[in-house]
Amino acid sequence: QVQLVESGGGLVQAGGSLRLSCSASERTFGSYNMGWFRQAPGREREFVAVISWSGNMTFYTDSVKGRFTISRDNGKNMLYLQMNSLKPEDTAVYYCAAGHRTQSFRTYDFWGQGTQATVSS
Repeated sequence: QVQLVESGGGLVQAGGSLRLSCSASERTFGSYNMGWFRQAPGREREFVAVISWSGNMTFYTDSVKGRFTISRDNGKNMLYLQMNSLKPEDTAVYYCAAGHRTQSFRTYDFWGQGTQATVSS
């Protein structure tokens, strides 16, 4: 069982930045692909970014390309999402998720509780 805890959310003005963090309990954190998802009020949860277990592959949804950067530190069991040039439409609860490296990037077994990011116009 992998326990994930997000942090770093908050309120920021449009154009500003936030850095989200996700701490993992599992000592085999490096065996998991890690993703960020978000859910805005009244909308379905959507994929934001994923990073492979080794960190050598990343993918982003089109709306955040060039603005968000996903990274990880396997030695510290940490996942990050650097969010720059934030827009009001980025307002959502952000979740990190873990899926074993043997699975596709579409499959996640463990989820955090989420952290709220609010971007004011």
